[in-house]
Order: sequence, then C-alpha cells, then structure tokens
Amino acid sequence: MNTRAEECELTREALRLLGVDRLALAIHDPSFPADPDEDIGRGSPYTRAAARFFRFARDLGFSAILLGPQGELSADNASPYDGACFSRATVSIALAPLARDPAWGGLLRSGTLASLLEDRPRAPAGRAHHRYASAAVRRALDEAFASFQEKRRLGALPPALASFAARLDAWRARNIGWIERDALYERLAVEHGRGHFEDWPALDARLFAPLPGDEAAAAARIAALRSRSAESIEAHAFRQLLAREQHAALRAHLASLDLFLYGDLAVGLALQDEWSNLSIFLSGYRMGAPPSRTNPEGQPWGYPVLDPACVRGAARTFLRARMDAMFEAYDGVRIDHPHGLVDPWVYVTSADDPLAAVQHGARLRSSPDLPDHPRLAAFAIARPSQLDRGVPRHAEEWVRALDAAQVGEYGSLFDVLVEAAEARGRAVDTLFAEVLSTLPAQVGAVLARHGLGRFRVTQKANVDDPRDVYRSENAEAADWIMMGTHDTPSMWELAASWRTEGKLAAQAAHLARRLGAPALEADLVRDAGLLVSAKLADALASDARSAMIFFTDLFGMRERYNLPGSISDDNWSLRVPEGWETGYFEARRRGEALDLRRALALALRARAAGTTGDLETLAARLFALP
Repeated sequence: MNTRAEECELTREALRLLGVDRLALAIHDPSFPADPDEDIGRGSPYTRAAARFFRFARDLGFSAILLGPQGELSADNASPYDGACFSRATVSIALAPLARDPAWGGLLRSGTLASLLEDRPRAPAGRAHHRYASAAVRRALDEAFASFQEKRRLGALPPALASFAARLDAWRARNIGWIERDALYERLAVEHGRGHFEDWPALDARLFAPLPGDEAAAAARIAALRSRSAESIEAHAFRQLLAREQHAALRAHLASLDLFLYGDLAVGLALQDEWSNLSIFLSGYRMGAPPSRTNPEGQPWGYPVLDPACVRGAARTFLRARMDAMFEAYDGVRIDHPHGLVDPWVYVTSADDPLAAVQHGARLRSSPDLPDHPRLAAFAIARPSQLDRGVPRHAEEWVRALDAAQVGEYGSLFDVLVEAAEARGRAVDTLFAEVLSTLPAQVGAVLARHGLGRFRVTQKANVDDPRDVYRSENAEAADWIMMGTHDTPSMWELAASWRTEGKLAAQAAHLARRLGAPALEADLVRDAGLLVSAKLADALASDARSAMIFFTDLFGMRERYNLPGSISDDNWSLRVPEGWETGYFEARRRGEALDLRRALALALRARAAGTTGDLETLAARLFALP
C-alpha cells in the first residue's frame, strides 16, 4: 500500500473510532484552483483542476464537500449570500469544454477563450477577480448561445447538441416561471439603468405584485416584455441548463469518489427574487442580526422578511420550491441563520440610520407588547407573560416556557425544510443549522424537535468559562464542530494574533488540559503548526459527530476569506494557493499547513485513557506516517 492510500485508510479509521461520521471540507466556488488554460480569474468546482482537488480531499480523509451558496450573482457584488434562489451562478460555468469538447461543437471559439485567458488580471495574486470573470463568462456565453441558435436555425446541430436542445426545450417548459422572471428583471435593470427595483417606475417595481387598480396595466406590461424579450429568456434558459448539467456531472464525479456534496441555503435573497415575489414579504421591516457577543453592534443586513400572514400559503410554497431545488442539487443543506425562518430579528426601514434601527429592533414573532414596535403584536406567538423583561429583547432568555403548540407555530417554516428532505428520502440530519453565538429559546426548541444541533466554533471559545457554548466539551452528538468558518479569521492568523496579544499561553494551557497531555503545553506555545493541529484535535475528540474544516485552515493561509460587513474587491476572493498539489504536503512537513493526521492522533490519545489499546495503537501509526 502506498503512503497516501495508507494515510487515507488510517484517517478514516481514526474518524470512525472517534465517532466522527462526517468530516466536511468547506470551500466556495471562487476559491477553487484552475489550470492556466482554463483560469479566467475565478475558481469553479467544474474545472479539471477542481476534479483533482476533490480527489485530493478524498485522499486526505474528507467525506463531504460543503460549497457556499451558488445562486446567480451581479457583476458588482461577489457575496454568495446575495445570490439568486433559483438561477445558478453562471460565473462558475467552466468555459473550456465549450471550446474544446467535441460534444459542444465549438460553440465557443478557441480564439475567444484564449483572449479571455490572456487578459485576466494577474494581481493581486491568489485572489479571484469577480468583475472581470463575470464579464468574461458573459461574453463567452453570449457567443456560445448565438452559435447554438444559428446552428439550430440552420438544422446543423451535431447529435450531442441536438440532444441538449431537446433537453433545453423540456426543462425550460418545466421551469418557465422563475426563468422568465429572472430574465425580465435583468432586462428591466438594463432598461432603467439601475439594478435595484425600488428605483424603477412604480409599475415596473411592482410588476408581479401590482397595487390595487394596476392589475390590468401590469398584465399588459408583462405581456409586452415577454414578447420583446423572447430571445433573452431563451438565452437565460440556455445558460441555466448549462450550469445545471455541469453541476450534475460534478455530483456524479463526487459520488464516484464516495464524497457527499452539501449546499448552503442563504437566509437572504437576491433583488430579483424579492421583486418577483414581493407579495410574500412584510413591508416596512427588514431582517438583520441583533447585537451579540461576537458582533456587539449588530448588522443591518437589509434582507426582506417573509410576511407571517403568508406562512401557511404563498411563503410556504416559495420556500418549498427553494428546498426542492436545493435537494435536487445537493445531498445535504447548511441552513444559513435558521433564526430567519423561526423568529427573525427585524428593524424598521423608515429610520435614517439602519445600524441604529437594527440595534433597536425586535424579534418578529416574540414582541407582543413593545411600545416601539406595536405592529409586531399581531404576529406574536409568545405571550407577554412568557417574556423575561429583565434581559435585553435580543437575549436568548427573552422567551421562556413555550408550550408544544407554540413551538409548532414557531417551526412552521422550518418544517418545510424537513418535509422537503423527507420527500427526497433524506434523513433529517442532512439539514444542519448555522447557529452561532445566539440560540434564542424558541429557535432551540424548534431544532430540538427535529433532533438537530448547532455549530460550535472552537476558536471563539472562552477558555475561562466552562459553560461557554463554543467549548468542545459542551458539544453534543447532533452538533457540527469546527475551528472556524468563512466569516472568521483563519486559525493561523488567529494563532499569530494570540502570540502578539499575549494570549497564546492561556490557549496552550487550555488545549493541553483538554487533550490530557500537560507535557504538550510548552510545545504548543512554540509550534504554531502543532497548536492548530491540537485545536482541531480538541474538536474531533468532542461528542459532536460532524466536523468541518474551512479551506484556509487546511492550507495554512493567514488571510481572511470574508470580513463581515466589509465591501471590497478583496472580500470573498481568496483562492487555494497556486502549486497546491505538491505545495500542501511540503507546507505540512514544515508545520505550515494543517496536519489532519497529527490532529487525529492527538484526539485518539485524548480518548485513549481508560480504554483498550486500539486508540493508542492507531495514534502511533498516524504519528509514524512520513
């Protein structure tokens, strides 16, 4: 057996003995590597290099890949959490097959592809260039669609493309509702020169939710737009089916590697989704994040809020369609901020200062008698007697002692997610809820009803508070545990800051105690690579049966992928380092990249006390690997 195969086998056996059923590698689309002859300035999970990356992850011992949201993005906003619900991100489409694969009949000219590759920005290195890639992919897909239409008009489609054309016609007919609306939104944004529908003329701004008396005018406007936009609608369908078929090929590849693919259901919505479903959203309020331990100021996200009056009707239908689409594309789904489905924190849109407004916001379904939010009383599930007025209204303990009927009412939208999973034959635990520092009682009760846990982000743990929610010893079997997420500093950056700030000794002492290895403390202070491995070992030795590693922690990167609340071209742009295929192993040998083998060995030894020798024997074998 070669060393890599032995490493994979020992890693999987160690995870089994530790009771870790799922080890996921988290990475977003733009961060994937690409070979020089396919790299248009942004990563994609559908390239040749990505296929090798997935084999690399499998061989390291990962059992799942978690992608970020993959909805269509605007060219000036790279945040995947602002992407569309149904239209997939066409900027992730791999272009090389359109030019080089005979099955595609040269829809994209090789000269066009060469030009796009040549012109991509080279600086800053190691970063995705979203604006350039968006324009490049759109140019390429416009050319490919024009060629496709011309060949179809002339009856000159080769067999593979003729088959695609037949699939396109059938698929478009099944999905024409969202295809048409997203295409019309794009056309109107160009026509009005503004991407936000609130800046459009009143009729177009409410085209699919007209005000009383405007219904006939709206219907006529839709008909006229539909007639004038037939080619644009067809082009959108072409791009979207192409994106879906590349994704289907990815799923088949991952299945051949015994890797699960998880997706991410964003709590927010793209503008086109809000515009085309305006009637199901509550006017006058927006969703945000309340003040919390990790974000004391709160965040005014600006996302629309589902109208409680529509929870049993149109909002439920909309959410079920989203979840059906998710389970068509993924084996499991991360639920971004499930509070937004159970009891979102909302703030008024009329305030001049959104940050001040979110700081004085309230829970949508738990505010029966607040004088500054009288309108929310009609939506309240919790009764006044069930509120603890001695704590801030955003506190976990604000709501208490709910009865079963109230928990069911709070969970009415979350139940839609569970029903969608069960309809696909998926276990409920293929849903996992991104609950971080704040777990209000009503949200916790809904998750507990379905046997679901929370996230435990161990880098945030308070080493002086044994009750801290991020401490590994407080993790339960249903939880997901991780050192960090896409929103936190990488462990390598954090370890360096601990040293600078004089916090490293306390962290090392805590880890040495947790791992039952007091002699390790001095080495943890000295060796950053060992410290990061020990931090992961602490997580893997917990009771949590699901663990996650973000790609920046794996590769020893010291830059942050996303700085929440920051808008810049650097945000959401960090990529897997060039030369990763050999560079990772070289960095690991130097102690400059995460050594999963060492982490597992430390976790096994932490668990070995008072047990049989199997754990210690396996730990020794892992330590012995070159």
